[in-house]
Amino acid sequence: MFVITLTYKKPLADVELHLAAHIAYLDEYYGKGVFIASGRKVPRTGGVILAKAESRDALEAILQQDPFYSEAVAEFEVVEFVPTKTAPGLEQLLEVL
Repeated sequence: MFVITLTYKKPLADVELHLAAHIAYLDEYYGKGVFIASGRKVPRTGGVILAKAESRDALEAILQQDPFYSEAVAEFEVVEFVPTKTAPGLEQLLEVL
């Protein structure tokens, strides 16, 4: 499991130019079961994505397809973790070691 934080490197006006393409990208990977949750930081300085990918390398390849990445709109930080406890209803996120 991965937590990806995005921090904008450009003004919001530049971010907005690529937002529709970024949302389409998110939709694609929600459809493939990779992205689990995402949203804006408060205040709006970037965003957060929760993802489940085969490996860090696989996730890095996916992130490079994000228009925010390819257009250098945001900086990406990836944190990998192993979920061992969840709230009821989220058990499918658990990883068996």
